[in-house]
Amino acid sequence: MAETILKATNITKLYGKHKALDKVSIEIKRGMIYGMIGENGAGKSTFMRIIMGLITIKEGDMELFGETGMKGLQLARRKMGQSIETPALYPELTARDNLKVQAANGGVSEREVEDLLRLMNLSHTGKKKAKNFSLGMRQRLAIASTLITNPEFLILDEPTNGLDPSGIVEMREIIQRLVTERGITVLLSSHLLDELSQIATHYGILHEGKLISEFAREELATKTRQYIELETTEVQKAVVILDELGIKDYAVINGTEISIYEQLEAVASINRSLVLADINVLRIGVTRQKLEDYFLQLTGGATHA
Repeated sequence: MAETILKATNITKLYGKHKALDKVSIEIKRGMIYGMIGENGAGKSTFMRIIMGLITIKEGDMELFGETGMKGLQLARRKMGQSIETPALYPELTARDNLKVQAANGGVSEREVEDLLRLMNLSHTGKKKAKNFSLGMRQRLAIASTLITNPEFLILDEPTNGLDPSGIVEMREIIQRLVTERGITVLLSSHLLDELSQIATHYGILHEGKLISEFAREELATKTRQYIELETTEVQKAVVILDELGIKDYAVINGTEISIYEQLEAVASINRSLVLADINVLRIGVTRQKLEDYFLQLTGGATHA
C-alpha cells in the first residue's frame, strides 16, 4: 500500500463569518500529482498555506509523513518545498548564484545547483540577471529554489499562471520529470482545468470552500463523457427536431451550439434529419466533454435543456 504523504481531515478555516474552507478532507499518497481545481477564491491557496503551516485552522486534523501535532508537523515540513508565496529571488544575481544563495540559506550543499539548472532549462542563462528573465524563467527559477533542499513533497500554487502556451507545456514537462526522475509527490492548483487533465494523476474540485468532487485519472473518461457537438444557426428549430427524434439528453450551450449526450452512434441520421428539415448545419460530430464543462456542471455553471 502506498505511503500516505498528506492526510487532511475536516479542515475548516474561517475569516470572520466567511468559511474559506468547509470540512475539506484530502489524502495524498506518494507518487501522486494531485491537481486541485477551483475558481479564484475557492480556497485552493488557503488549503496550501495551511499545509505549510503559514496559517492556522478553526478545526480539523492534519497528518504529514505520518506526523501529527505541532512538533511533528514542523519536522515533517522539512521534507517539503513550496511555491505558494514565491521564494525571494535576487534580481541582480544570475540563476546559478540565486540557487547558491538558497543552498546557503537552507544549510545544504551546492552540489545540486547544476542539476537543477539543467532540470529547469536554465543552464543557458549564464551571466544573465534574474531581473531580465521572462516570467516563465522566473517561475522555473522559483521552483528550482524550492528544490535545493531535495523535498519529497512539493506544493505549487498556479505554476502555469501567466505563461504562454509553450511555457505551459514546458512547465508541465518539468513537473512530470520531478515525479519520474526524483520521486517527488506534487500538489498543484490551477484554474486551467484542461491543462491539469494532461498532467495530474488525481483531482479534487474545490467550490466555495468545499471539496465537491474527487477522482483519479482513470475515472476522467467517465467524468468527461463523449457527446455529439452540433453547431447550427437555427438552434430553436434544431431542438424541435431533436425532440421529434426522441432525444432528451442534450444541452443548449449558446446561440449556435447544442451538446447531445445520447445516440452517439446516430450522428449521420441526426444530421440527415436536420438537413431534411432545411436546418443549416455548420458542424456536427462526436467529441469529448472538456474538464471545464464537467466543472461547470458541478458548480451550476452549465445550462441544460
